[in-house]
Amino acid sequence: MTLLRGVLDKTGDLLAGVRDDQWHLATPCPEFDVRALSDHLVGWISYFDARCHDREFDGDPASYRSGDDPAAEFRAVAQNLVAGWDELGIERRVGAPGAQRPAETLFNITVTEYLAHGWDLAVATGQPVPFTDAESADVLVRAQGTLDPQYRGVGMPFGDIVEVDDGATATSRVVAFLGRHPTTGR
Repeated sequence: MTLLRGVLDKTGDLLAGVRDDQWHLATPCPEFDVRALSDHLVGWISYFDARCHDREFDGDPASYRSGDDPAAEFRAVAQNLVAGWDELGIERRVGAPGAQRPAETLFNITVTEYLAHGWDLAVATGQPVPFTDAESADVLVRAQGTLDPQYRGVGMPFGDIVEVDDGATATSRVVAFLGRHPTTGR
């Protein structure tokens, strides 16, 4: 839970650090500007929270539109999600009927999603990337064990793995594994 709490707290801080003149800036995700990325962050944390608590998510997380304070929305749901994982644990199955999966898979997807998109937000808005080497190294192991190759390539959610040099930071290794270029932000 320390990993989840750290990644979500830092992502919430990055959302809170977006200035009013930055909402239309491009991000390393070509389909998202900063506003669309913030909507994505809030919509999907709401989805992950519902699944953690074995509830249906009402609506489509990809179509979610946050209000005037996306950071506050994100933080409130993130706090509930962390409390849910604390209380219910990851040694169970979660999801919709007929689509149950190990809770640990959902947990791994969550920390990967928020570290990667936190990085995207930091790069887009010029904020320092806040994730520690320990958090990033843990997320990388989880991502490597969770992300199947069929989700990579053109038209897929993840690009091909980007090669990094031996001296790359753990965070750079995570984003490179997910198909982003850590040095260029694309």
